[in-house]
Amino acid sequence: MSDGSVGVNPGTVTEAAPEVNPLREGLIMERPAEPCAMVIMGATGDLTRRKLIPALYALFIQGLLPEGFCIVGQSRTEMSHEEFRATMLEAMHKFGGDITVRDEEWRRFASALYYLPADISQTDAFHPLTGLLDELASTHGTQGNNIFYLSVAPSLYVPVVHALAAAGLGGRRAGKKVPWPRIIVEKPFGRDLASAQNLNRELHAVFDESQIFRIDHYLGKETVQNIMVLRFANGIFEPLWNQKHVEHVQITNAETLGVEGRGGYYEEAGNLRDMVQNHMLQLASLVAMEPPISLDAEATRDERTKVLRAIRPFDTKNLDRCVVRGQYGPGWILGQKEPGYRQEPSVSPDSTTETFTALKLFVDNWRWADVPFYVRSGKRLGKSLTEIAIQFKRAPHRLFRQSGVEQAISPNILVLQIQPDEGISLKFATKQPGPTTQLRWLSMDFRYGTAFGVRSPSAYERLLLDSLVGDASLFARTDQVEVAWALIDPVLNAWADGPPPAFPNYAAGSWGPAASDELIEADGFAWRRL
Repeated sequence: MSDGSVGVNPGTVTEAAPEVNPLREGLIMERPAEPCAMVIMGATGDLTRRKLIPALYALFIQGLLPEGFCIVGQSRTEMSHEEFRATMLEAMHKFGGDITVRDEEWRRFASALYYLPADISQTDAFHPLTGLLDELASTHGTQGNNIFYLSVAPSLYVPVVHALAAAGLGGRRAGKKVPWPRIIVEKPFGRDLASAQNLNRELHAVFDESQIFRIDHYLGKETVQNIMVLRFANGIFEPLWNQKHVEHVQITNAETLGVEGRGGYYEEAGNLRDMVQNHMLQLASLVAMEPPISLDAEATRDERTKVLRAIRPFDTKNLDRCVVRGQYGPGWILGQKEPGYRQEPSVSPDSTTETFTALKLFVDNWRWADVPFYVRSGKRLGKSLTEIAIQFKRAPHRLFRQSGVEQAISPNILVLQIQPDEGISLKFATKQPGPTTQLRWLSMDFRYGTAFGVRSPSAYERLLLDSLVGDASLFARTDQVEVAWALIDPVLNAWADGPPPAFPNYAAGSWGPAASDELIEADGFAWRRL
């Protein structure tokens, strides 16, 4: 096959000997993915090399990609098909992690990799793509079904959508019956309510809502998916999952990393936009949602949206009672001196952008009345992890108070560890062996890495497979995005109108500003020691 043409089909993805993952077998047999072409726009970027290609290759070697599947990379860089394949192979060796790249399997996978250079900001950019996709429909049997993955800067989302429409690749084409298109959009979904509404209007002008997949990789993590299973498949947890038994909930996202060369982006975004408005609120909605009537995508998304609508609006006149922001200064992490945020490349020396946010939320419905949800997210903290902790109310009578005050009053805590070590732990009291009654608090732990003896798939593997199947359960819907922005917008506006904060207010390697501790301690609680 020459570099400049598609040529004869050298073999579809499904020629690989399947190394079937039994955890996926039931899903794929129940609802198989249809043939299609996935077009990755921004294919020379970090996301494609680090996440998308490794995830697609992992699905391939498990036998989970459909027959008649191929990938088209597209960006401004001039490159042949073979050069693109070589670049992606290099990325697999560098970022594939525990995925073994075998020569014969890679040859078969790479036979379905293509590349087409284009300036995707131009309205006529996708006319050559139309011809290539038509040819691939014939040679690879994609049946004309196409998924467009927008791995590009958010400023290009609308121009790309317009260009797809101009090339006749959208979902609202008149005339003959056409195969389906889908579009996958990376966050951020706007930078405020108005821009999110505008983006949704532009998307809906070309695609139906059922064809739009707004991807949030947090929802693809195994422990996040397990929240619904833990709650609704076990009779022992759901009866306790309410204001009668839960004292409060803590959701923590902590990173030891700084902005890692993304200072320009972070200056425009900040932690509230980058993490809280999407990832953290989605986690909160999964914890607090009501049981859906089915596992249908719309049923589950309906319940998550109801939670977002029920979150009490922030009192912007007394914002410091429910929202704290911070920015890291110089400090030490793992024995290494780290610069402050204002010393990072592409960051203003007097920047007021927050790198840490802590919030107190209330879900105003019958299940969660008066139960505080404490949410914190930050960079350059003491440890990298994400977890959800459900703290239950203490036993009503301190029967064992003579066994030691501190031990006797400890609460039961159920912890869902999202990353890096996915698992679940439950803290409970036991009697310590001996002739006297002494309490000891232990944790009963479950770890994905050791419990099943199989590799845990990446979040992008699950989400990409769902997009191929057409299951939008783990993707954000239009109303979810807009309701979340409606909640966050007043905070952003209050910050913009108020006096500049006294930044930096926490050292790199610490657990955030003192005001964060004061926020939760005002209610008689404390952040978990991590």
